[in-house]
Amino acid sequence: MDRAARHGLVSGHVQGVYYRESTRQEAQRLGVTGWVRNLADGRVECHLEGPAEALARLEAWLWQGPAASRVTGVELEEVACAGFTDFQVRRTDA
Repeated sequence: MDRAARHGLVSGHVQGVYYRESTRQEAQRLGVTGWVRNLADGRVECHLEGPAEALARLEAWLWQGPAASRVTGVELEEVACAGFTDFQVRRTDA
């Protein structure tokens, strides 16, 4: 199965609401690999790899997020696959 990759940013009330861990759980459920982390400016950054259909489903989920989140924007761009084999929650790059 062909794999694709997306790198992106999620804006809104997405920190302190279990967004990263919920993203990890949803990614694992869909068979998507990569990572997610908080940024110092309040956004969440992610790198996603997997089948195109799974990426589309995860992108739709990113707009919803966990119950306490309020997503105002999701910006994803196509990038090269890096070969991740799992999905990680990374610590803030600040």
